[in-house]
Amino acid sequence: MGPVPDPNDPSTRDLLSRLAAGDHAGWPDLLHVHHARLRRMVALRLDARLYGRVDPSDVLQDAYLHAARGLPDYLKNPEVPFFVWLRRLAGHRLGRVHREHLGARMRDAGREVSLDRGPPAASSEAMAARLLGRAPRPSEEAVRAELCRRVQDALNDMEPMDREVLALRHFEQLTRSEAALVLEITEAAVAKRYLRALAKLKAILEQYPGGLEGLRP
Repeated sequence: MGPVPDPNDPSTRDLLSRLAAGDHAGWPDLLHVHHARLRRMVALRLDARLYGRVDPSDVLQDAYLHAARGLPDYLKNPEVPFFVWLRRLAGHRLGRVHREHLGARMRDAGREVSLDRGPPAASSEAMAARLLGRAPRPSEEAVRAELCRRVQDALNDMEPMDREVLALRHFEQLTRSEAALVLEITEAAVAKRYLRALAKLKAILEQYPGGLEGLRP
């Protein structure tokens, strides 16, 4: 059996090659390449009750320490892109933070996607808040609150996997192939579920200035 093909993009592959050759100065550069997307993931999935008590940067720093220790094993067998592997470690740490701080008060996961190797699911409240952003004027607060409630209802009515695909593709901005690896489904299934999730939101979001296109991820 031949060597496992490296799934990483050229820039990441180059940095990993430098690390494998003993050039540890490339480690900060490698983390910098992926830091923004990882921080976006942690901020989206951090339980609202921990705001002000847990900083996403602390979660990521802990994940990076674990990654540094596990890097030699990853380099021997890079079956998934480095970002997907690193995101998995950050998800583990975020889940541990939730258990440490919330324990039995953790969100009911009955309507969420449970992934042994993934982070806690994003709540409909967090996703709706990020979809709508902040109302530009106080006079729009009431309209925004009603729209936020309707968007949350739409998200809660989705199949958990559809909602998770929406979180990965729209909010975390994962590629279709990355989302497929994270969820362990096909890219075709990711595309189908993503379009279905967007369609369910479209009628509601069109009432907001700019519609879906005007909403920030």
